[in-house]
Amino acid sequence: MAKRSLYASPVGIKQAKTAFSRKGWTQENLAFEVNLKTRQPIWRFFTGQPIERYIFIEICSVLELNWREIAENPPDEIPEFNEKSLPNIDLLVQQVRSQRQDKIQDQCGTVKLLDINCPVKLEKIYIELNILQEIPSQQWLELADLQNLTPQEFNYLSLGEISQKSVSGFKAIEDHAKIRILGNPGAGKTTFLQHLAIQCNQGKFAANRVPIFIALKDFAEESQKRDEFSLLNYIHSEFLASGIVELSAIENLLREGRILLLLDGLDEVLNININNVYHEIYRFSEKYYKNLFITTCRTAGKTLNLKGFIDVEIAPFISEQIVAFAQKWFAEFIKNPINDSHKQAVQFINTLDLPQNLRLRQLIVTPLFLHLACWIFAHQGQFPCPESEFYKQCLDLLLGKWDEIRGIQRDEVSKGLLLPQKLRLLSQIAATTFEQGEYFFEKRKIERYIEDYLSDLPDSSTEPEELQLESEEILKAIALQNGLLTERVRGIFSFSYLAFQEYFTARKIVTNSHLQTLENTLEELISHITEPRWREIFLLTAAMLRKADKLVQLMKQKIDDLVALDPYLQEFLIWANQTSLALLSPTLVNYTTYWMLIHLPDLAPYFILAYTFNQEIVLELVLDSLVSKCSFFNTDSTNVHLCNDLMTNTLTDMEDVHLKQCLSELKNQLPDPSQGKAQFYAWCQAHHFAWTEQLKAAIALHRQIQRQWSFTPKQKQILQRYYEANQLLIDCLNSNYEITIAVRQKIENSLLLPQKEWEKSLINN
Repeated sequence: MAKRSLYASPVGIKQAKTAFSRKGWTQENLAFEVNLKTRQPIWRFFTGQPIERYIFIEICSVLELNWREIAENPPDEIPEFNEKSLPNIDLLVQQVRSQRQDKIQDQCGTVKLLDINCPVKLEKIYIELNILQEIPSQQWLELADLQNLTPQEFNYLSLGEISQKSVSGFKAIEDHAKIRILGNPGAGKTTFLQHLAIQCNQGKFAANRVPIFIALKDFAEESQKRDEFSLLNYIHSEFLASGIVELSAIENLLREGRILLLLDGLDEVLNININNVYHEIYRFSEKYYKNLFITTCRTAGKTLNLKGFIDVEIAPFISEQIVAFAQKWFAEFIKNPINDSHKQAVQFINTLDLPQNLRLRQLIVTPLFLHLACWIFAHQGQFPCPESEFYKQCLDLLLGKWDEIRGIQRDEVSKGLLLPQKLRLLSQIAATTFEQGEYFFEKRKIERYIEDYLSDLPDSSTEPEELQLESEEILKAIALQNGLLTERVRGIFSFSYLAFQEYFTARKIVTNSHLQTLENTLEELISHITEPRWREIFLLTAAMLRKADKLVQLMKQKIDDLVALDPYLQEFLIWANQTSLALLSPTLVNYTTYWMLIHLPDLAPYFILAYTFNQEIVLELVLDSLVSKCSFFNTDSTNVHLCNDLMTNTLTDMEDVHLKQCLSELKNQLPDPSQGKAQFYAWCQAHHFAWTEQLKAAIALHRQIQRQWSFTPKQKQILQRYYEANQLLIDCLNSNYEITIAVRQKIENSLLLPQKEWEKSLINN
């Protein structure tokens, strides 16, 4: 019978000490590698004293020695740990997979979604993820390279020219044995690992391996209780629950590289345990290097290097993934036959693609936020109005609710820095950077903003070094725990979404308005009314104010000031107002809109409101287009066809009987395009000019609106800003339902009025 203890020979001790010296370890290090609580067995090994057989063999294995060459009189009957002596490994894999199948399905087969009462089958809702193989935050770029990006180019992860091509999740992991998957909160890291576990369990991925899913938070907590950080023992305890008692079975699978080890949530491990967990993952993956190791961590947690692992990052959802997710989501959760799930999914996607939902579209590129948007749309039939409500719900998730739902406890950021203080800090950073036109900022600069905030807190340290250290820790915590600030490239940060920077900027304005004189705070905002990048700040501020009367009144005053000092523009507004009254134009969209569309075609995209409010203005556009086209047709008969068609379309819906008769008579005078070329050319030479003048005269007579205006480039620019600002004012009126009725009506009735008319309306009221 084999001896239960072994001891090293003098020659073996010498070989072992040489190998030990090459490692550069202490006896405590070696004891840790062999999973021993004390170094006493190590000391006995090197002094030639007997120790347990399995410990002796394990020490030799760690030192990369043949235990038979080290032991004194090694017994013959202990089998070698080689391929021949192992049981049929493929059979063992199948046996263990069979015994563990229900456990993996129970552990990974469902997900708990926000505000959904019952767990959902993972495969019912899962969408294949894409992976960035180059981490944006590990690139080296200058701040100037990023500051040139416009707000439109600013999005969650891909930054204009520095965006990286993504590959499918399976493609990213198939060529590597050790992978760390990074991603921001709610990006889908855990569900990706669960998906891999289920696919492996079903033999669709890594079919020759046994999947093991471990939540590292649970592993760390259990190991701390036992005072032993051993993945092997933890896995053994997990296997015991599945009826697998023999530790040797697990070791055989590990030695043969037949394990798919999925380690979830490095960022969820508390600081007190993080070094032990990192060291154990490294030691375990080095010892059993033949296996496949995949772990996850928030992007901000990558500061601790996991030696031997390659880092990749989850890419934000692209349009196709958003569509696929929405289709699966509504199919799973809309069970009422009255509300067809496919129809509602289509409505969701079409609504999301509307221009006014651009900010929302840029935000819902993670499964977490996309699920929230689907849930709200399913219950309300629309997206939150105002958008600030949706932003607030997203921020609530990132600032603690998401961790709370999943039972995750985070390390304290700093003593006394409570949620209201975090919100004030983020608002201060957002407002300061946005005011300066900064979407990206160097790490040291943002730390100084945090220092400024901390220095104003009660009982704050006045020592510069202490403030700097504390600001560094707070920045790390905000990036890791909340994901609201993110490192875009090395040393350069931004808000993770432009919408959040805008929201916090507006929040600071709103909260300040309750602490300071309201008018002073809002006047600072009003100074930016003609700057396009401030548009969202105005809308968010209007929506978040308890009462926005003062804001819209100040906006109206500032808008009128834009044209108040130019007599020619005032004359134009007087004429436009009188003409619009003659046409019975609605007050919300003055005849100014019509004139701008006609005479400033390069500004046409800014004046779309005309089409939606005023059929009279649309008719004027059609008539002006008719005159323009008919004035320039040449001897090409196709132009005559075009004029024929234009006049036919114009006459179809025209209600003005007299104008309709005149245009019909003019239409009958047009030459027949089927006539010979000579006759057609002769008509053009003889009658075209006179015919066109008759067309202009008929329109002028019946519409009474012809007047030529000529503006300088500067005046055109003022008119453009004037109209854009009025559009913004209308949108702000619509974003806040707490505006006093009298104030709302007064502003609506005076939109686009000349100064004299505006003053007259004030006197009358």
